[in-house]
Amino acid sequence: MEFIEALGASFREVVSGEREGARTYIVRASRHYPTTPADLWSALTDKERLQRWFAKVAGDFKQGGRFSIEGNADGDIVVCEPPRQLALTWEFGGNTSWVNITIQQSDEGALLTLEHEHPTDLESQAHWDQYGPGATGVGWELAMLGLEMHLSGEGTSTIEAGEAWSVSATGKATLRGWAEAWGKAHTEAGTDAQIAMETAKRTAAFYTGEEQ
Repeated sequence: MEFIEALGASFREVVSGEREGARTYIVRASRHYPTTPADLWSALTDKERLQRWFAKVAGDFKQGGRFSIEGNADGDIVVCEPPRQLALTWEFGGNTSWVNITIQQSDEGALLTLEHEHPTDLESQAHWDQYGPGATGVGWELAMLGLEMHLSGEGTSTIEAGEAWSVSATGKATLRGWAEAWGKAHTEAGTDAQIAMETAKRTAAFYTGEEQ
């Protein structure tokens, strides 16, 4: 399988939020998929399908349940309303953030919108100041690309092909482009352009393995 059209998000946005009186940062990305909302929901929540394009995920996939992603995050399933909305806590490295996914019918098939909301405690703020929204955004765009390949293929695993693509010259160029796009979204949210693009460069260096 070849990653011929490496398309990440079709829409990127960075906005401010608030939880329990504290400011948060929300990284929002959307993409259309040529399938039905029910099939897209299945690809996002069926354990067998998830491990073909995302990762091995265990847990009780229902509202009030708990999930665990192998080598990644754990969390609680706060909202589970198939095939429209999935909201999760995202617990990783001792830090908790929040993910909200919505699916809508669209002219192209189904529109997926993902929001990842980050706290602004000292550690989280330091990470944001270093990498900006691209650290989250680029990571989710890689997942979106894997999902696209899964849906447009024959349901076979896309993970190995995706890993090979991400270290190729084409893949690295695409990752840099995504990071830059998040830098622009960061600027549009009101951050100084020079600061936003510096965080984007650091994000690109991290994802391409060129970080000093």
